[in-house]
Amino acid sequence: MQLRKLILGSAAGLLAISGAQAADLPVKAKAVEYVRICSLYGAGFFYIPGTDTCVKLGGYLRVDTTFNGGVHGQPAWNGDLGQQNRYRDYFVSRSRMALTIDTRTATEYGVVRTFGQGDFQFNNLGGGTANPAVLGAAGVNANLLSTPGGGYVAVEYLFIQFAGFTFGKSSSAYSTPWNGFPGNISSNLMGGNNTDTGVNNIQYTAQFGNGVSGTIGLDDPTVWNRTTVYNLALGVGVGGTGTNAYGGTHAPDIVGNIRVDQAWGLFQISGAAHLVNASYNTLGAGGVPTAASELSGHPEDKWGGSVMAALQIKNIPTGPGDDIKFDVSYAKGDTKNVIATSGSSPSFAMFGGSGFGYQSVGFGATTDGVYLPGVGGTGGIALTSAWGLRGAFNHNWNPYWSTSLYGSYSAVKYDGGANDNLLGAGSTTAKGAYCAAFAASHPGQALVGNAAGAYTCNPDFNVTQLGVLTRWTPVKNLTFSGEVQWLHLDQKMSGSSVFTATAPKPTALYEFKDQNTVFLQVRAQRNF
Repeated sequence: MQLRKLILGSAAGLLAISGAQAADLPVKAKAVEYVRICSLYGAGFFYIPGTDTCVKLGGYLRVDTTFNGGVHGQPAWNGDLGQQNRYRDYFVSRSRMALTIDTRTATEYGVVRTFGQGDFQFNNLGGGTANPAVLGAAGVNANLLSTPGGGYVAVEYLFIQFAGFTFGKSSSAYSTPWNGFPGNISSNLMGGNNTDTGVNNIQYTAQFGNGVSGTIGLDDPTVWNRTTVYNLALGVGVGGTGTNAYGGTHAPDIVGNIRVDQAWGLFQISGAAHLVNASYNTLGAGGVPTAASELSGHPEDKWGGSVMAALQIKNIPTGPGDDIKFDVSYAKGDTKNVIATSGSSPSFAMFGGSGFGYQSVGFGATTDGVYLPGVGGTGGIALTSAWGLRGAFNHNWNPYWSTSLYGSYSAVKYDGGANDNLLGAGSTTAKGAYCAAFAASHPGQALVGNAAGAYTCNPDFNVTQLGVLTRWTPVKNLTFSGEVQWLHLDQKMSGSSVFTATAPKPTALYEFKDQNTVFLQVRAQRNF
């Protein structure tokens, strides 16, 4: 019995020890799920582990420097640059890294896509200026821009695509695929529409087959598609611009296009309807409301709009990959679709030399419309007309070198005749109302502006731009570019006036005269 107990106890002890050792053995690890390539949507996509969603990460790093211009190739068309004073920067640089995230998932309704782009960038303040008045302006936080370690993040496209619909911040259905870049790198080639960094919208695209498609959409015009509406009762300043009295956004822009994509190129017709609405007839200085604003009423809203035709011709006989792109636009009350940049539409105030005055000056006020309230006024908003064209010829010399020749022409017109306020039409036309307000800060308006200190008034203007861009790509996805652009402001004032220009300009005799400017932009860019 004792022997049997000893044997059974030993067996039990051995079993306990072996069980404890077994508990200490390592557990077999789960199989590693490696990243899988997704070949459904082109190169660069891979599956997000554990999902059926494909994602592509990309972007670029870009360094731009502009001489005699603002950031990203803005010509010297206003501000300190337009005055050519001592506050202007002779050159300005911007460094940017763009990151893009593109996701796609196959569903029974088609592909669900999301896309977003954020730009991490550092540059001097806006227009290339160090004017203390600008740096200290309300709403400007210079600490985020021009200080060591500063910079900011800009947001470009952010949208969802599903079953033909697009929701979010994307290129307008009105725009061409190249937007404002038929062959340039400057973001300031005017003459047509540009929504290259996206506008909040909802749009639907239908494919009809054989490369024919149609898109209709609703765009939020608040940021991208409004210039200004002048209440001329508040006058016109010494820089030729009035006080903006646009009301709040009351309706989206209705936009659409019909497009044909073929091996030979692309043809597109676009249209847009845009509501122009003002705030009040009575406003305080700077366009701020007063206690009398609501009681004063407002002009009736007016619908304007624009149309555009665009053409791209590929496979031209000058060389492989060469093409021609151009578009033609007309707008009434929708001037942003002609005087367009990647930012706000400019008004022009450029100074130069003069044969008899202190200096010469050229003005160009960019508006969607103007109004002068009251008896003898314009009787409501007078919509501004504009038209433009732009295009480029793009040539590849070899796989490493390419050149683009490009240009544009833009025209802005106000209804009525020159000096209407002196010719019996009073201030009932857009020209008459503008010129009456302009005369209050620029004395000497006359029927004939050929004497010193006398001038004829006409706010119409034209802008011509011509440029050449050459690129060198020594290795794949690394490109060095150099661009030269000439801009000519053809303003319609004639004669001269003694007035107090914006400081630091003095009170002096200024000749109204056409103006010119040239800038050089250089770029290094690495795509990834």
